[in-house]
Amino acid sequence: MGVKEILEFIKIEHTLFSLPFVFIGAVFADEATLLQLFWILIAAIGARGLAMALNRIIDKEVDAANPRTAQRHLASGTMSMNTALTLSAIFLAMLIFGAWKLNIVALQLAWIPVLAFLIYPFLKRKTWACHLWLGGCLGLAPAGAWLGIVGSELGWSAITELYWLPEVLFLSIGVMLWITAFDFGYSMMDIESDLANGIHSFSSRFGVETTVRAAVLLTVSWMIILIIAQGGWFWTAACIIMGVMNIIAFTSKKEEMKAFQTRLFRTSVSTGWLLLLGLILEMQI
Repeated sequence: MGVKEILEFIKIEHTLFSLPFVFIGAVFADEATLLQLFWILIAAIGARGLAMALNRIIDKEVDAANPRTAQRHLASGTMSMNTALTLSAIFLAMLIFGAWKLNIVALQLAWIPVLAFLIYPFLKRKTWACHLWLGGCLGLAPAGAWLGIVGSELGWSAITELYWLPEVLFLSIGVMLWITAFDFGYSMMDIESDLANGIHSFSSRFGVETTVRAAVLLTVSWMIILIIAQGGWFWTAACIIMGVMNIIAFTSKKEEMKAFQTRLFRTSVSTGWLLLLGLILEMQI
């Protein structure tokens, strides 16, 4: 198993979703050192890789039954379960080691995202609210980065004395709603497979039109919440621009779902990076 196959297994391109919000969380903490940013990056890559690996392991049979995902490594048999478990252990070690190098509070709370990752694949077998749970998983990213920095000086008081209110809370809620909206849109490609295999998704439960309306509503919501979280002209402009771009992507033609997927993915990847740019410009004023 080479590096290329490993990167394909964890879909390294999807790391581009959470990474800018990890850095945004670090900027919210103020005065992060390069070394802290490095360990935050290690922990973030570990967390993202672990989440994807666990999802692939638990969903092996589900992926095999879905034509869109049947060629994934475990589902197709091109990767052994032992290899997948080994990769999971490596990514878990990266998460724990990165958290340990940051501060003791980050280390002691590292179990929270791990538990969240484990629950998600099983949750989508029970309720369409799994989309919200997935959003919450990624919403932990900026909060974790923020804690990785401020926890070094403030310790547990960073949490108990509510230093995270309201900015970090609003940031995490905004990310949660953004990812939920994206996942609503992505689920539209698997309606038939989800119905056939007992997977609960918003789109298979309520249909395409309602899913699009819900995704647009969530997009407007995260745009407003993120503006409230930080304020400032550059940040606000970035939120509005990417909110509008996401709405355009959700409401675009869906005759060819593959093309819709590509538009939605590219727009979503761009969202975090433009927001990060807006925040950096904001900090320069």
